[in-house]
Amino acid sequence: MSDDVKRIREHFADSARLKVEAADVLAPDIARAARLLIECLLADGKILACGNGGSAADAQHFAAELVGRFERERPELPAIALTTDTSLLTAVANDYSFEAVFAKQVRGLGAKGDVLLAISTSGNSGNVIAAIEAAHAREMRVVALTGKGGGRIGELLAPEDVHLCVPHSRTARIQEVHLLMIHCLCDAIDATLLGDE
Repeated sequence: MSDDVKRIREHFADSARLKVEAADVLAPDIARAARLLIECLLADGKILACGNGGSAADAQHFAAELVGRFERERPELPAIALTTDTSLLTAVANDYSFEAVFAKQVRGLGAKGDVLLAISTSGNSGNVIAAIEAAHAREMRVVALTGKGGGRIGELLAPEDVHLCVPHSRTARIQEVHLLMIHCLCDAIDATLLGDE
């Protein structure tokens, strides 16, 4: 077996092992997060999602699954990725600071009863922290996806929020579990709204 193939196989094995181990730790809180999102949607609320880099892609992926569809046809659901409007992002970053790019959108778009899906592999992203603070000021609840012990985000969350902290320190592995959790949330939403298949 070549070194390249061995290394690739190790990535697959590490990812699979973490997912199996994390399932026992995270499943109850993923279910709790799903209920929070479902309650929001059933009350005509919306979900705002944010993150940086790969976590920005995850925020956009989540919003696409809700507004478009996950695995089954259903009415569109209100979800907005706060990572996509380049004019808004560059204006706020230029005129204020990059730390404000999500918080200003939460204050402008968020309302009591909405939910913020806040994604940060380190738990220390300044602009995600600012978004959580803005969400709390708007009486929104937060579902936070983190890793590496949860960082400052873990300390900032309120009891009514849900913290999904991947028990790992490697960014790639954390992001892989974040995507799986997002799919679990989407599936739970569909199962509740459409019935189990």
